[in-house]
Amino acid sequence: MSNNNVIGITGGIGCGKSTVTELFKHYGIAIIDADIVAREVVEPASPALHSIAEKFGSEILLEDGSLNRAKLRGLIFSRPADKSWLENLLHPIIRSEILCQLHSAAASDRYTILSSPLLLETDQHLLCKQVIAIDLALETQIARAMSRDNNTREQIVKIINNQLSNELRCAKADIIIDNNHSLTDLARQVSKIHLDLLVKTNL
Repeated sequence: MSNNNVIGITGGIGCGKSTVTELFKHYGIAIIDADIVAREVVEPASPALHSIAEKFGSEILLEDGSLNRAKLRGLIFSRPADKSWLENLLHPIIRSEILCQLHSAAASDRYTILSSPLLLETDQHLLCKQVIAIDLALETQIARAMSRDNNTREQIVKIINNQLSNELRCAKADIIIDNNHSLTDLARQVSKIHLDLLVKTNL
C-alpha cells in the first residue's frame, strides 16, 4: 500500500538523515522517523523487549530495564542467525507502528516524510510515492559516524557493510541529495525539493 503523500528519505549511518529531516521540518512537514519508532517498540515492559530478553538473556538489559543497544548490536553483527531472528521479530512491529503514525499524519494538508535507514532494504519503500537518498563520500560518512556515535572505525565500517552501498541506494532513489558540501548548500537543495514536492503532490 503506497501513500501519494508519503516521501521516503534514506541514507547510511552518518549520512545526515536527521539534519535533512530537520530542514524539512522548518517547512511544517511531518516526519515519521523509523529509528525513533524502532526505539519506541522496545521500550521497557514492551512485548518485543520481553522476547529479546528471553532470546538473549537478561544481560541484554541495562540496570533500568531498558535495552542495551550497544551489546545487542555487537551480538547480532557477529551472529547472522540471531540478526535474522531479531529482524523477523522487529520489522513487522516497526512497520505496523509506522503505518499508524502515517495514518495520523495523513490529515495534514502537506506531504509526510518517512525517514528510515532501511527504507530500501525492507518493504518500507512500498509505503512511499517517491524515495530520496542522501549521498555522502564514504570517508566523510565514516568520520561523521565515528564522531557522532563514539564508535571505532571498525564498528562503523561493519555497520556500513551491512547496509546497502550509497551507490546502490542512489540508483534506486527518485531524488538524490548531495551532502558532501556545506549546510547552506544542503538547505538550498532541501528548499528546491520541498517546492518541487508541493507541485508533484498537488498541494
